[in-house]
Amino acid sequence: MTRARAADGRPGPTNEPGTNPPSSAVPFVAVICGSTSDLPRMEEALPLLAELGVRHELRVLSAHRSPALLERYVTEAAERGARVFVCAAGLAAHLAGAVAARTARPVIGLPMPGGVADGLDALLSTVQMPAGVPVATVGVGNARNALLLAAQILGVADPVIAARIGEHRAAQLRRVEAGQVPDQS
Repeated sequence: MTRARAADGRPGPTNEPGTNPPSSAVPFVAVICGSTSDLPRMEEALPLLAELGVRHELRVLSAHRSPALLERYVTEAAERGARVFVCAAGLAAHLAGAVAARTARPVIGLPMPGGVADGLDALLSTVQMPAGVPVATVGVGNARNALLLAAQILGVADPVIAARIGEHRAAQLRRVEAGQVPDQS
């Protein structure tokens, strides 16, 4: 399954083999969910990337049920311009580690709720990577932080994205000052 969006949130290319892939000249975030059950939380957070002007692709690929497809996607996405991978998975949560083993690009693990202690198993599976195969890990179910971290990584080399992140933080501060405490998810 492929769902791609342009930076403005409009439907983008399908990114299926032989179709209109994004230009390698424009960096993007590759978002991978291990299961369709992870999609609603991720799709709820994806407008943040559009707000920050960050292109992305969204795929559902399992480290266990489709390892060859996962390997092919990681390789092809990096060749086409993926600069950061965000991997959402629950339970055994091997997805981020499987991706990190196949690329030198930054990988952000998003452990999903469910399973033991509502995501503790996924958190431990994601954060406990062996030396030499790092995975940055955000809080259980916190898709917004995973995507914000991906944008911040891109912002290191892109002053426009960095400025938009600054604007996003300033707006967040104004909401807090106005007594609008943000949702923690």
